[in-house]
Amino acid sequence: MTLAARTAPSATEHTARAGSVSLRGLTKSFGEFTAVRELDLDVAPGEFLSMLGPSGSGKTTVLRVIAGFEDATSGSVLLSGKDVTRTPPHSRDVNTVFQDYALFPHLSIAENVGYGLRVRGTSKAARGEQVSESLRRVRLDHVADRLPHQLSGGQRQRIALARALILRPQVLLLDEPLGALDKQLREQMQIELKQIQREVGITFIFVTHDQEEALTLSDRVAVFNNGRIEQVGSAREVYEDPQTEFVARFLGLSNLIEGDLADELTGDRRTMSIRPERVRLQAPSDPLADGDVGLLGAVKEIVYTGPATRYLIAADAGMDLIAERPNSDRPAQQHVLRRGDHVRAVWTPLHAARLP
Repeated sequence: MTLAARTAPSATEHTARAGSVSLRGLTKSFGEFTAVRELDLDVAPGEFLSMLGPSGSGKTTVLRVIAGFEDATSGSVLLSGKDVTRTPPHSRDVNTVFQDYALFPHLSIAENVGYGLRVRGTSKAARGEQVSESLRRVRLDHVADRLPHQLSGGQRQRIALARALILRPQVLLLDEPLGALDKQLREQMQIELKQIQREVGITFIFVTHDQEEALTLSDRVAVFNNGRIEQVGSAREVYEDPQTEFVARFLGLSNLIEGDLADELTGDRRTMSIRPERVRLQAPSDPLADGDVGLLGAVKEIVYTGPATRYLIAADAGMDLIAERPNSDRPAQQHVLRRGDHVRAVWTPLHAARLP
């Protein structure tokens, strides 16, 4: 899916408009409750960073502090090197897109998109030109005269995005903007959102609790837990090489093998994190390949997910393992496993992450 063709801004224009964000020792407390604790984070100009974590982990609070909607209890917020910790929201060169769209119901789509320019005092002619360009960017120039209630949820979300981008902020903050959409539309919007971000070159900071969404969209992911960042890195890094048990468990499914069992299998007591797609199932009588390790067990449950089939294995060692097999062959060509079948769950230790 492609967006309407337009001349992309030059790399120089991107750099000029994209801002860096630096948080230093950021703490935010509400009474006796501390929502964010001594947090440090750097976001590069033009980067798409997702803040991922469960509800209550502090990610939305951090976003609101960057926007200026909440005051930091201590620490500092820097935008392109300038300390804006005590700067009011309207004086920060950032804009925010919320989950509820916040469109004016009595204004047309064109009037909604151009509202910020109108407040700035931009001339009517210049405003009209920029509104048309913004609507073309999100492929909705044909709905300029409609009212918000006449649009679908996905269209309203794109209008909210166009309204935020028309002001060309250095940083765009997005607070779970796709959360109210159904799965198919949400996946479509993820693709479009990333394309728009690459086109305009503005720094995006995106809050979500959806792991797949964060991996799909982001240049880097910051995984939040209890007001702290547990790990920050590329999507591949945080998924393939989790640095804490929380990251391994929260970011997708993971099998954790630790202590005596890890030592028995590999000679290393450190906890192993093995993703289900790395675990293969074979007959107990089949020999292990060189370098592989495995656990004997029985199929406890089978879950068909469409692209893959997931198997829950009750291992003889006293733990459950999850294995995932892609449904790449036609059903008639697959060896069908059933609940109760005895198997060996096998993996290569090099494919397992070691938790520090």
